[in-house]
Amino acid sequence: MKVGIIGAGRVGSACALAAVVRGSAREIVLVDRTRKRAKAVATDLRYGSPLCPKISVVDGDYEDLADAALVMITAGINEKAGGATDRSDPKGRLRLLDTNAEIYRDIVPQIVRAAPRAVLLVVTDPPDPLADVARTSAGHDRVLSTGTFLDSLRFRVHLAEHFDVDANQVEAQVIGEHGVSQVFLWSSARIAGVPIGKLIEQRGETLDSVCKQIEADVRYANITIIEGNDASQFGIGIVSARIASFLTSVFFECAALASRFEPIFLLSAIPSSRWSLPLWPPVCVPPQYARPKPMQMAMATLIKPTTPFGAPTLAMLRLAQPLFSRERTSQNRRQDFYSSLPSSSQSRDCRARERKQRGSVTFLSYSDDVRDAA
Repeated sequence: MKVGIIGAGRVGSACALAAVVRGSAREIVLVDRTRKRAKAVATDLRYGSPLCPKISVVDGDYEDLADAALVMITAGINEKAGGATDRSDPKGRLRLLDTNAEIYRDIVPQIVRAAPRAVLLVVTDPPDPLADVARTSAGHDRVLSTGTFLDSLRFRVHLAEHFDVDANQVEAQVIGEHGVSQVFLWSSARIAGVPIGKLIEQRGETLDSVCKQIEADVRYANITIIEGNDASQFGIGIVSARIASFLTSVFFECAALASRFEPIFLLSAIPSSRWSLPLWPPVCVPPQYARPKPMQMAMATLIKPTTPFGAPTLAMLRLAQPLFSRERTSQNRRQDFYSSLPSSSQSRDCRARERKQRGSVTFLSYSDDVRDAA
């Protein structure tokens, strides 16, 4: 499989390094506006490639992306250069949108001309609205972003550190925007199958104190990294290489990636299996994750600055209400996800906290969610 990487800066180089070490492709093509830099990065990686799975790393131009199965787009300004490093700024990464959207409108058509069948992976911040810009510019739906995959991993790591366990034993998801309006699914978080609420109760801690600290650490992790190293790069590089591996994986791995979610008509991160792309049927795990009210809040955050498609999206939400009602009926009004959780005071606290978070979270029928959003 051939993978292209647009941008050989810090993030692009980290994506390339992770893909080489992981063996995510048989050929990697690095494209950068400064060909000399792309050549230098490719050469450096080739020197270490004999110790990795067989892979070819070369520099090139857009025409060298022909027959690529996946193209990662990492080009654009980062948080530090774009002034998105203020923890009190409610816009966060969205401050980078206008500048990076213009860059994408120039880059994406060139990618599509060279590799019309490639899947496009948006890595640049803010990835969710930029994925929609890329989809519009590409003229097809084979577009996704890294979504909240990295945020979910950060959530798992901080939970593991708090409870002194291996992060591999933690199951936890962050959904919605890869930014300040992201939603933490505390009520479904588990360690070795045990609900987080129960563990907090057993340790004699309060849910509010644990949530407040961990949410802050995860939500502003990028700023913490930038303050010490100027750029957040290695985590997203590893995530991007893992996503590249999904293309050839025989397993249906699940991750919170942002792809076009047809019932909502908007790119936003929900837990998905091999993405909600035309390549495979959309599979959400579990389906109820797509329905919380904070997803409407996260979507509203993404919609506001991204005109002209913001207004049509809200109109589509209103028009989709009958569709959601029928879907709910056909599912025989299945139980809410929350009803299956263990009954304990901490579980109730988890649910109560999610209802307050970013405009309240409740798993309702689609028709109720759309009515509230409209």
